[in-house]
Amino acid sequence: MTEASGLTRHISLDAMRGFAVMGILAMNIIGFSMPEWAYVSPGVYGGETLADQISWFFSFVFIDGKMRGLFSLLFGASMMLIIERAEAKQQSAARTHYARMVWLALFGLAHFFFLWFGDILFTYAIIGCIVFLMHHWEPKRLIKWALIVYGLGVLVWGAQFGGMQFLQWAAAQPGADPDVVRTFRDMMASGEFDTDVTKELALHRGDWAGIFADKAADWWAPLAAVLQAITETLPLMLFGMAMKKNGFLTGEWADGDYRRWIYRLLPAGLLISAVLAAFSWSSNFNLIHTLANFMAWSAIPRLMLTIGYAALLILWIKKLSGSKFLDRVAATGRAAFTNYLGTTIVMTTIFYGYGLGLYGYISRPALWLFVLGAWAVMLLWSKPWLERFQFGPLEWLWRSLARMELQPMRR
Repeated sequence: MTEASGLTRHISLDAMRGFAVMGILAMNIIGFSMPEWAYVSPGVYGGETLADQISWFFSFVFIDGKMRGLFSLLFGASMMLIIERAEAKQQSAARTHYARMVWLALFGLAHFFFLWFGDILFTYAIIGCIVFLMHHWEPKRLIKWALIVYGLGVLVWGAQFGGMQFLQWAAAQPGADPDVVRTFRDMMASGEFDTDVTKELALHRGDWAGIFADKAADWWAPLAAVLQAITETLPLMLFGMAMKKNGFLTGEWADGDYRRWIYRLLPAGLLISAVLAAFSWSSNFNLIHTLANFMAWSAIPRLMLTIGYAALLILWIKKLSGSKFLDRVAATGRAAFTNYLGTTIVMTTIFYGYGLGLYGYISRPALWLFVLGAWAVMLLWSKPWLERFQFGPLEWLWRSLARMELQPMRR
């Protein structure tokens, strides 16, 4: 999650990674503390009050998917830095990269099975192996194919969920064809749309062994996550490689160019996201509509906001350059791998039954207190640690395993 030591550090990449890893927690906190369906819709769980619904609205419009998107862009950019470093030393870029991806995949599987179902590391490792094959492409070609793959994803998800929305509408019409009604009812009765969270609440309020056994039974879930994410994560990594090569992510463009992309993408992206959220709210969080917005229709504004946020953050980072706050954010980004897995360990211990057992008991607005507390910890520990050591703890372990030798830790 951070470029290797020995490369020229780019404050824009480090700081953006810091903002991204903090922003990811603002969404992951729902997955840590509530049943999985709560992440998609407050109508299923955690939406009893107006404050709950406002919190969901804010998260959907401003955060959901955008911080993960930034992380994916930065993963692609960091991949290019690792490749460039290996090539500069006349080492095998492929061997260096794939060794890192193998260990990242193993970290991801351990994360999934032993800690939390919401792992993204395995997905990043597998897709990262594919994206490496395109690393030598020019930025224009990377961007072209990123748009093609992303567009195909929008079409596939749009056809699937748009079809569900049409089926729901057709089944609700007066005098609807009985076969259409039966098809819709069968679809809703399938396990994919089971919104009974009773079992999930009992499971995560129980012991670790039960939670592990449940995930072991779904051993294929990490592979399914790769298939679900590939049409978004792969193109975002391609964008990240291109934006590293053309200087966008390293802050080399003129301020006016960044402002133009902000004006082009942020207002429209926020407006479309707000309209989608308002539609879900006005439908009383109808499951099909809300799921369609989450999986399909938010994809385009999500991409717009991801890139718009990147441009906005670069300008902000330039403005804050040299400040103590930015130094702490950049350090948080340099230790993003440790911070990402560390928040899982802390939050599952707080919410799961084998820890403090708060799972399902904390409202959405109150969860922000846990997020702010975790942000404070990230900002407080990362900088002092990196003043004494070259890497975060897990960054050091990942690097040592990938190189098959212990790396020097102290500065």
